[in-house]
Amino acid sequence: MNPRTIGTVTRGTTNPNRLRRMDRWIAATFAAQLRRTSDPIAVDLGYGAAPWTAVELLGRLRTVRPDLTVTGIEIDPARVAAAQPYARDGLTFAHGGFEVPLPGGRRPVLIRAANVLRQYDEAEVAAVWERLRARLAPGGLLVEGTCDEIGRRHVWVALGPEGPRTVTFATRLGSLTRPSDLAERLPKALIHRNVQGEPVHAFLTAFDRAWATAAPLSTLGARQRWAAAVRSLRADGWPVTDGPSRWRQGEVTLAWSAVAPHA
Repeated sequence: MNPRTIGTVTRGTTNPNRLRRMDRWIAATFAAQLRRTSDPIAVDLGYGAAPWTAVELLGRLRTVRPDLTVTGIEIDPARVAAAQPYARDGLTFAHGGFEVPLPGGRRPVLIRAANVLRQYDEAEVAAVWERLRARLAPGGLLVEGTCDEIGRRHVWVALGPEGPRTVTFATRLGSLTRPSDLAERLPKALIHRNVQGEPVHAFLTAFDRAWATAAPLSTLGARQRWAAAVRSLRADGWPVTDGPSRWRQGEVTLAWSAVAPHA
């Protein structure tokens, strides 16, 4: 391993379509910046033992920016070698870690780091975020989060060069008993903070309460119930930043400040 490579090898678990919810959110909410950027390169950081997520990221983002390119970066050289047969026009694979090595000093407009920080200590997250944000192009976006093995439940944080902006909770609604089921997929910055007195615990508790209140709407379907619960959260003062078109996807996004851990 290159001594300048920063990070440790992950489990590498991956499945086709695992990150579809995250990818679709990026394509929908970050489309304007993807279209504006003069150097449309995205990074799939820590894609794992198989390159499916990088292949899929290219396809989904090219619906927004047809000349966008993706570089999959992995810290395990064997995984990089195994991915090379999948390289194509606009898709490359490289050995590296949190230093995000790109040729010619290029800076990506997007870094997606899914299921990478789960094995790290919570105390390490802020430094990793800072390092990755420093690699972004002006106006770029870092999306870091966690999902289950088949992509039914996700929680991710969106960060700009200045720091964390939002947190998104996303799920296949048919798999959900209550919104707090998503707690098991909180990213590393939050998963140990789902305890009494912490903001993320207060949010999930409020979400469960709103979900229960909206139970009569379950006869109209889980989407209607979810949307009603989110409207209730917004009415109660939670800083929800998206609208019904995203809620219908089984998502809700709110300002990071609403769940940021206490120091």
